[in-house]
Amino acid sequence: MIIGVPKEIKNHEYRVGMAVASVRELTARNHTVFAQSGAGSGIDSGGADYRAATVAILSCIAAIFTAASVSIRLKT
Repeated sequence: MIIGVPKEIKNHEYRVGMAVASVRELTARNHTVFAQSGAGSGIDSGGADYRAATVAILSCIAAIFTAASVSIRLKT
């Protein structure tokens, strides 16, 4: 499965739909995960943590939605 994790767009929303630990679980099970550049930066879990979890970082939300078959995000 190809999973996308976009950066949240709502003002003052810093959470991310999938924590780095969850990303590691999915990639260990041979799923592909893409995260948007800057996802998690508001909670000090920026791109470096996602890259360490073997995630490809994409630059924009459109690229996430194009590449992924499933998108994990928050709705508040």
